Amino acid sequence: MDIEKFIVVGENIHCTRIFKVGGKSVRTHADGMSEIVFQADGERRSLPVPPVFTEGADWANGRVKHCAVAIWQGCYGSPADQAAGIAYLQALAKAQEARGAAYLDINVDEFSSDTDERVRLMQWTVNVAQQAATIPVSVDSSSLEILKAGLEACDTSRGRPMVNSVSLERKDALELAARCRAVVIASAAGESGLPANTDERLANLNRLMPMLADAGLGSADIHVDPLVFPISVDANNGRGFLDAVKAIRAEYGPDIHIVAGLSNVSFGMPNRKLINQVFSWLAVEAGADGGIVDPAQINLEELRALDVGSEGFQLAKALLLGEDEYGMNFIAASREGTI
Repeated sequence: MDIEKFIVVGENIHCTRIFKVGGKSVRTHADGMSEIVFQADGERRSLPVPPVFTEGADWANGRVKHCAVAIWQGCYGSPADQAAGIAYLQALAKAQEARGAAYLDINVDEFSSDTDERVRLMQWTVNVAQQAATIPVSVDSSSLEILKAGLEACDTSRGRPMVNSVSLERKDALELAARCRAVVIASAAGESGLPANTDERLANLNRLMPMLADAGLGSADIHVDPLVFPISVDANNGRGFLDAVKAIRAEYGPDIHIVAGLSNVSFGMPNRKLINQVFSWLAVEAGADGGIVDPAQINLEELRALDVGSEGFQLAKALLLGEDEYGMNFIAASREGTI
């Protein structure tokens, strides 16, 4: 396997990303004002959390969407708060590039339900991120209109942008990607549902790949996403993904890329960082060469440093391969602090 070719699509500028209220990054002061603390250019900075967030349901449930806060402040806050919002997003962009990201994935879909607003905010966020990082943007949205807006804002001098994603149910996104000369994440999703196994993934991709070729996309322009499902839902989901990676690599050869949202595998589990890193290592071993991940946790340096003989690696591997019934051994070791 070749870890050295691992392509990181940095996933951190995304309006679904949350911090825990009261956690290390979110502070509430005696006067009731709350802030997100962060580092920018080596200095401690503060991003105030406006009432539109502290009075909402997420906050009441102990969560705050920190990128959404930064975008809100950057666009609607006071001059000082606008500067803080921009600094926060640019710190995320710089940090991801520094940890080896090849693309910055940007998604504003959950900012609001107003499409016109999200179109504006996608363009604004792409521009802000590009002022801080030199790598291309991956435009991520369920809306064709928002994808188009993001692609139009991309600076193509830094490389071809990426569309996240195209699939049998999103043929219009493929046409847009071709017009904008973007590379694509090609999802193994079907026209009306998600695949249940390797055969269904391949069947969907066997229909999608000719469409990609007809649109002028070469093998190296395609980043196949076989789709990762949580092992907390089905203990066989880890092995099922790895088997699909092997089959896709065998079917389509060495030139296509295989990426996925690898951290999806660990939803609902303890010690998620370890699970995600071991799963990434196993994915590369199976034939993948990238992931839509947090570059602070999954990058070349971290993957190189994994001790494959350690107890933690072996317990996580058994969990991911469905060999640890109900994850009991892994969960017990996590609770005991031995891994």
